[in-house]
Amino acid sequence: MRAGPAQLEADVRLGTHAETGPVFLAGADRSGKTLVRWMLSSLPTLAVSRRTEMWPRFFGRFGDLDRSDNLDRCLRAMSRRNQIQVLEPDTERIRREFQRGPQTYGRLFAIFHEQYAERSGKSRWADQTPLIERFADEIMAAYPGAKFVHMIRDPRDAHHAVLERGTRRRGAIGTTTYTWATSAKLAELNLRRYPENYTVVRYESLVDEPTATMRAVCSFLGETFMPSMLMLEGARRYDHERRAAGSRTPISSAHVGTFRGKLRPHEVAFIQLVTGRRMRRLSYDTEPSDVTSDLRSAVQVWPIALAQMGVLGLENSVDAARRRATVARKL
Repeated sequence: MRAGPAQLEADVRLGTHAETGPVFLAGADRSGKTLVRWMLSSLPTLAVSRRTEMWPRFFGRFGDLDRSDNLDRCLRAMSRRNQIQVLEPDTERIRREFQRGPQTYGRLFAIFHEQYAERSGKSRWADQTPLIERFADEIMAAYPGAKFVHMIRDPRDAHHAVLERGTRRRGAIGTTTYTWATSAKLAELNLRRYPENYTVVRYESLVDEPTATMRAVCSFLGETFMPSMLMLEGARRYDHERRAAGSRTPISSAHVGTFRGKLRPHEVAFIQLVTGRRMRRLSYDTEPSDVTSDLRSAVQVWPIALAQMGVLGLENSVDAARRRATVARKL
C-alpha cells in the first residue's frame, strides 16, 4: 500500500509551534521506533537514549523521594540498569540537583536525560521506551512541552518480525496481539487527548515515503529536517543496504507485507479476529484466511494465546491502579 499526500497528512499531525521539551518514541515491539531513533539521533540538537524504561520500572516504586532513604534506593536501582549506565550518569551531581527543586519522579528522570544531553553536546533529550504511551498522562503532567512520536505497524508484519527473532513459544501470538491492540488503542486515545503534543506515524508510510514522513515528523517536533538523517550513518544494521543504495537512502519497503506466505493461516486469522476493527480504522485491510486448513493448530494455540492476553490484561490493570495511586500522592 503506497502512501500518498492524503495518507501522509493523516499519518503525521503537524504541530503549530516549535518545542524544546523532551521527545518520547512510543509504540509496540517491531513497529519502527528504532529506525526513527537512528534518524533523530543524527540531529545536532537531539540526544536519544534507548530502553531506559524509567517510567515503567521506577515511577512511584520507591515512595516519596523527598525521603533520602527512598531516593538512595531509587538511584541504586536505576544505576544497576545497563541502558541507564550507558548514559554515564553522575549520581552525586544528580542527587544535588534533584534536592534543589521539586522532588518528583518526573524531575529525577529528566535530570538523568538532561545530563546525558549535556555530555553529548546537545540541547534536547529524547527516549525510546516500548509502550511508553501507557504513561502519556503522567509524562504530560511532568513535562507539558513533551512530544510523542507513536509508531504503528501492520500487526501481522509485526508478529512475523517477532518470530524472525526466534520467539516461537506456543501462545506468543497472544502477547504480540495484545501488545499491538493496547498500543493502537492508546495511539487513538492519546492523539485525541493531546493533539498538539502527539503524532501517530505508520511504519509503512515511513519506509515508503521516508523524506516526506520525516520532514513532517521534524516539523512536528520543531526540528530542522536534514536529508542526511535518511542515510542512517552509524547504524551497522544498514551497512549492506547503504552500500547497495549508493547515494540514496537505504530505507526501503521490503519488509511491508512480509507476513504473506510466512505466517500460518491460524496466526493471520487470530490477529485479524482480535484486532480487525482497529486495523481497519488505521488503514490496514484484513484478508481472507482459511483457518479450517489449519484447524488443529488453532485448537492448540488459540486457548493459550487468549489466556496469555488475559494475564497481560490483568497485569496492566494492576499497574494502572498503582500509577493512579502514585499520581494521587503527587510523587
